[in-house]
Amino acid sequence: MKLIITSLLLFSLMTTAAQSEIKLKFGVYTSDKPTTMVKMFRPLLDTLENNLSIKLKQPVSISLQVARTYDQGIEDLVKGNVDFARMGPASYITSKKLNPDLKLLAMESKKGRKIFYGIICVQENSPFQSIKELKGHSFAFGNQRSTIGRYLSQHLLSTEGVHANNLSNYKYLKRHDRVGYAVGTGQFDAGALKEGTFKKLVKKGVKIRELTRFPNVTKPWIASSKMSHENMLALKGALLSITDKNALKPLKKQGFLSAQDSDYAVIRKSMLNNNDFFKPDETLSNNR
Repeated sequence: MKLIITSLLLFSLMTTAAQSEIKLKFGVYTSDKPTTMVKMFRPLLDTLENNLSIKLKQPVSISLQVARTYDQGIEDLVKGNVDFARMGPASYITSKKLNPDLKLLAMESKKGRKIFYGIICVQENSPFQSIKELKGHSFAFGNQRSTIGRYLSQHLLSTEGVHANNLSNYKYLKRHDRVGYAVGTGQFDAGALKEGTFKKLVKKGVKIRELTRFPNVTKPWIASSKMSHENMLALKGALLSITDKNALKPLKKQGFLSAQDSDYAVIRKSMLNNNDFFKPDETLSNNR
């Protein structure tokens, strides 16, 4: 009899504990290899679990959901299939347009700043010295939803007089690392990728060099419209208070900063003006 009562008590306690656990899903899309994404985020998510458990006075577990595409990552956040997500600025703007009730939690800190860089790269022994010289040559972009891999790089090209119609060929290769490898192996004359991936590939021996760089705004972390206000505030506070270097090191960031929608105004403008890249030179010349 005592054994039965003890077993029932243990079962009851386990059931109560399971019911009281807060389970959150964190979403991210594959801007790099999926295995790389897991290595980048798991240490930080473990720290967040601990901090949130203290703040909410309940055990918190966070699972990592890696979307195969940018579009799937956007859909997951917009529809509430994940509770919070980390995105590029362009994907945030697209998501916010589809679901205005999404809430900014924070933005990543790059050495205390909200700015980091994209790179236009060419082969190591390439003769190119300026963007204008890329006319008549091939170009590799990243994902069609990418801030660096598409919108900002195409804006830079168009302001220098390089447009879709005067490139010999261009293609979207979906990931930053693929762009670097494609340029390094001579499949394309130039390409756009984020600075972190560029440095990683150079270190690996990929034969690419920087032609120019351009500023981008650091990535936002966004809460689903379905997340409770209490959990959202706790998560926001937990992100802004993170100082654990071991958790932040894989991301190559130094923490998080307060974020407002206005921080992404320059990205929104580049997206609205993206058609400039696809216009013939003469169409733009009258407006300059």
